Amino acid sequence: MTDEQRISTASRRIGAPAARIFELIADPARQPEWDGNDNLAEASAGQRVRAVGDVFAMTLTNGFVRENHVVEFDEGRVIAWCPAEPGGAPIGHRWRWEVAPDGDGALVTHTYDWTDLHDEQRLPRARATTADRLRASIDRLAEVAERD
Repeated sequence: MTDEQRISTASRRIGAPAARIFELIADPARQPEWDGNDNLAEASAGQRVRAVGDVFAMTLTNGFVRENHVVEFDEGRVIAWCPAEPGGAPIGHRWRWEVAPDGDGALVTHTYDWTDLHDEQRLPRARATTADRLRASIDRLAEVAERD
């Protein structure tokens, strides 16, 4: 067992309505616009997440496809998903977003949890997904939300 930190998180206030911010997160087709990891290439339109149990497909920049299993969902507030190979079970990591209304904007918290990830080939990329990378996604999300 290791003392390695396997949960990274970042937060910031975005000066746009919480509903607009959440819509950008819950629509996979919009996610590549603001991905701070530069890992997402595209997702088909019409996959807007609406409930726990939804699955949306995302093509990565390396050409691989991931099916993302929604494991938490509270419309306008919380969404989390666990990636999987197509047709497979989730592989042990979770992406989570929380949007908390704050006046005319929202406090946005992004968390990456790879506590249950044990695939040696995936560990280097997981280790590289630091709070700075998560903050880059929030910053890009803010640019899009505040512009739209």
